[in-house]
Formats: sequence, structure tokens, C-alpha cells
Amino acid sequence: MNTIKSLFSTLLLSLMLAGAAFAAEKVNINTADAATLDRVLLNVGPSKAEAIVAHRKTNGPFRSPEQLAEVKGIGLRTVEQNRERIVVSSPGPAKAAGAAAGAGRTAAQTR
Repeated sequence: MNTIKSLFSTLLLSLMLAGAAFAAEKVNINTADAATLDRVLLNVGPSKAEAIVAHRKTNGPFRSPEQLAEVKGIGLRTVEQNRERIVVSSPGPAKAAGAAAGAGRTAAQTR
């Protein structure tokens, strides 16, 4: 009986640890809005999240997670704490092409 109890306890502990490892939500720092950045990233509140979005709009997309340290109020320690949560990819070319194509149309052309 103790063997079964021990095996069950070990299995339960393993599942709990595995669940915690998979629970970390990821965020694309090049496409996420401030609310999502605030929710997903550790030690990043609303003002830092807004600063990330503003930095991205001013300087273009991030090429690496380390570039987050260029944002005022965010250091390399914060980047390291969030490394598993950060995804860096640029918005797809279809998005950019669609936005560029739509920019030259007038209201009469889109009807």
C-alpha cells in the first residue's frame, strides 16, 4: 500500500511541476499591446508596457529580447526574468503589404 501511495504522490508532484512549466504565457514584444505586455511580463506594469509600445513605434521592431533594455525603466535583469515569456518576430509581410496597399486608396475606391 505504501508503494502505491508513494508512486501516486510522485506522479502528482511531477504533474504539478510540469503544469507550472507550461503555464508561462508568451508574448510577442513586436505585436502585443500595452495591456498584454503588462499582464504577461513580470515586473512590467502599465507605464513600462506603454513605454515598450512607444519605443517600438519610434524605433521600429525589436530584433532581440535584449533590446528591451533600451526602454527606460527596463533593465537586463527584467529581460532575463522574462526570457521564457518573450517572443520576437516581426509582423508578417502580408500585414505590412496590406497596410501599404490600403493607405493609397480613397474612400470612393474602397466602395
